[in-house]
Amino acid sequence: MSNELWGVVGFVVTLALIMFRIPIGIAMAIVGAAGTWLLGGFDTFQFALGTAPFNSLFPYSLSVLPLFIMMGVVAAYSGMSRNLFLGANAFLGHYRGGLAAATIGASAVFGAVCGSSLATAATMSKVALPEMKKLGYQAGLASGACAAGGTLGIMIPPSIPLALYGLLTQTSIGSLYAAAIMPGILGSVLYMLSITTVTWFYPDMAPRGQRFSWAQRAKALVEIWDVFALFLLVLGGLFVGWFSPTEAAAVGVGGAAFLTILRGRFSAEFMRNALWETAESMGLIFLILIGAGIFGFFIDLSGMPQMAVAFVQSLTIGKYWVLAVILVGYLVLGCLLDSLSMLLLTISFVFPVVQNLGFNAIWFGILMVTVIEIGLIHPPFGMNLFVVQASQRGLSLGTVTIGVLPFLFADFIRLALLVAFPAITLSFAAHVQ
Repeated sequence: MSNELWGVVGFVVTLALIMFRIPIGIAMAIVGAAGTWLLGGFDTFQFALGTAPFNSLFPYSLSVLPLFIMMGVVAAYSGMSRNLFLGANAFLGHYRGGLAAATIGASAVFGAVCGSSLATAATMSKVALPEMKKLGYQAGLASGACAAGGTLGIMIPPSIPLALYGLLTQTSIGSLYAAAIMPGILGSVLYMLSITTVTWFYPDMAPRGQRFSWAQRAKALVEIWDVFALFLLVLGGLFVGWFSPTEAAAVGVGGAAFLTILRGRFSAEFMRNALWETAESMGLIFLILIGAGIFGFFIDLSGMPQMAVAFVQSLTIGKYWVLAVILVGYLVLGCLLDSLSMLLLTISFVFPVVQNLGFNAIWFGILMVTVIEIGLIHPPFGMNLFVVQASQRGLSLGTVTIGVLPFLFADFIRLALLVAFPAITLSFAAHVQ
């Protein structure tokens, strides 16, 4: 069997191990180590195990990840999410489906501070689902809005998957974050239009809420000014060149902690919990990175990336059909793996193909994250579906699955628009390095 086919076999075996609930980092490390020994011998195996883990973790630019993760953890503990929901509800709640639209809006802003889809979905489910249930919302629409809104957490910057994509592909993280702004806004608008459409045909699914006075709306805005200030400070400073991505993340952590102090929620226990949760998250990410480093060494040794490029060059179909195949593949994987695992497992042989086709690396990164978002809410295994279902006692997975279908339709429309009109993605990115 040729080395290239051994690479394909290794990829399939890794997926099989994941299906048997072997942690993704360990599965990649086992297959990568065994494959390296098989193809390169014991000396190459020793070299790979001695260098790949270190090379995966030593870059200074990797420090952006724990800082942005801690920023999100501190923001989640500080109570920002509830204030954001109440603020959005003050302006949208009196419309039919307004609470669901407020959930989308609050998720978009909280996702901009948090950077995690699962954390955004879990947090907003706890905040918004009880309020919608109290008002008489149909459970499917309410839970679907929480699950879909959560996906905005990995698109609107700062995004952990986008930061990792930038690190792995040598693409500017600042440009990726700038490129994600319009797709994130577009996703939020399309989600809200989905709610409007569904409630137009089925008005009983979402009763109208209370209309707030302008004085009450002004008060609600005062409650969330600090969140917007933090968002503008971090991303604005990054885009205009005041901060590097790592410096922006550090400023974000300090700003989130300062806002927590202002809200009177800061304590020794708060800080201990935030640090512990950040360490847990980074420990998981580092394990996956180490496994991906060993697996990537094996994939490079096998020649699988070169084989993939040669195969694509031999095809007679257009490059956009190849792109469609790649995106469908990511959609399928998104139903089985979390976003970081999928990115690290595939980028070593997918990105060379994308480069060979001449696609813009920033544009493809946004497309890939968009498809990952779809996978997070795509039945039957979308992870956000399980997160929302677990957040409320008595809520069935079937109810969440049915409720998320209109938002899935909106996501496919967004993906088509991003493919057809690259300027939606690249217009902002051109001004940021």
